[in-house]
Amino acid sequence: MAKMTLLSRVSDGLPLAASMEDEKDHRELDSYKAQAKKIIKTLSGASAGKMSIESGGSTFHYVNQDGVCYLCLTEKAYPKRLAFLYLDELQKEFNLKFRDEVDAASRPYAFIKFDTYIQKTKKLYVDTRTQRNLSKMNDDLADVQKIMTQNIQEVLGRGQRLETTMGKSERLLEASGKYASNAKYLNTQALIRKYAPIAFVFLLIFGGLWWRFFR
Repeated sequence: MAKMTLLSRVSDGLPLAASMEDEKDHRELDSYKAQAKKIIKTLSGASAGKMSIESGGSTFHYVNQDGVCYLCLTEKAYPKRLAFLYLDELQKEFNLKFRDEVDAASRPYAFIKFDTYIQKTKKLYVDTRTQRNLSKMNDDLADVQKIMTQNIQEVLGRGQRLETTMGKSERLLEASGKYASNAKYLNTQALIRKYAPIAFVFLLIFGGLWWRFFR
């Protein structure tokens, strides 16, 4: 079943709740954690509502709904149908209990107590051969087949391109600001050069008249 489950706010990637399995190779799990954070970083309100992302011998599955990403990591052979049923259960319960608190959350893992429900639900999906899970896998198979599956490199590459585009946009805005400032300065200098001689002549005439009539 799920080696890792992570709930995050989509707008800024803030982790809201999580559940991790003990792994012998912590470096591998740390690598998957980093990939999960990058996946969430690529999401927005316009992203796919559900997706599977293959990474080596494992697969990320996520549900993106109501501003929250519900993501889990399973073995590649684990049935996609069950993975999404698991995430759907988490989504319904979390939305029922904490929907109005998500936007106000200001610290990581503000809903860590939700891990109790994650652990309880995860146990129901450990054995794919139980009658309960076999029945669920046979329901609505067409729906799960429509869920897109991508490779982790495709997804992370798209995220890097998005970051690059955003970086270029920021640099263009900065350059535009500098250009506008320089243009304003040059216009001011041009006006001074144009009207300074005229002002000087008027000043001389005014000074001469004042000297003549008021000295």
